[in-house]
Amino acid sequence: MKKLYVAIFTLIFLIPTCTAQNNSTFESKGYVGTLPNLTRQYAPSEPKTSKPVYEKVQNFNSADQIKPIPRDNPAFVNIILKQDKTSKYVNDINEFIPMLEKIYDSIENDESVQLFNAKVYYFNKNADYLKQKYDEKPEGEFISFKKLMELSTHTKSIALLRSEAIKYNPYLAYSGAGYIYDPNNISQQLEYLKAEVKKTILMLKDAN
Repeated sequence: MKKLYVAIFTLIFLIPTCTAQNNSTFESKGYVGTLPNLTRQYAPSEPKTSKPVYEKVQNFNSADQIKPIPRDNPAFVNIILKQDKTSKYVNDINEFIPMLEKIYDSIENDESVQLFNAKVYYFNKNADYLKQKYDEKPEGEFISFKKLMELSTHTKSIALLRSEAIKYNPYLAYSGAGYIYDPNNISQQLEYLKAEVKKTILMLKDAN
C-alpha cells in the first residue's frame, strides 16, 4: 500500500514537467502542423488597367492618316475655304493703274498725239480683254469695271478726235462742224479726260 502511494506521487510530479517541456518545444518551433494550400482556391487579384475611350492613332503625322480636303463638297469650299472670287479680278484691275498713270502724265506733259494715242491704244486693248473676261460675270456689275469701260470709250474718242484734228485742220474752219477740232476745244476735252483718269486711278487703288 505504501508503494502505491509512492508511485502515484511520482506520477503527479512528472506530469507538469513533461507538459512544460512539450510547451517549450512547441513555442521554440512554432506551429508544426500542416496549413491548407490557400493558393489553390484563392488567386491573387491583379490590378485592372483602364482603357482609354478613344482609339489610338498611329503615325498621326503620316500623310496616309490625314484625310484629304473635301474640295468636292460645296459647303466646305464656300464656307470653310471662303475662296475670294474677286481676288483675280482685283489683280487684273491693278494692272490698269500704271497704264492710266501714263495717260495722265501724257496729258499733263502735253505729249505728242502719237505718244498719247499709243498709250491709249494699249489701255483700250486691255480694257477689251477685261470686258470679254468679266462682262457676263458678277464682276461685270462692279463700279470699278463699269468705270474702266466708260473711260476706255472716253479715251478712244479723244484719241480719235486728236488724230482727225491733225488730218482735217488744214481744210476746216473752226466754226460750225469744224469747232470740235479747234485746239481750244481739244485742250478742254483733254482736261476733262485727265480729271476722269485721276478719279479712276483713285477708285482702283481703293478697290485693293
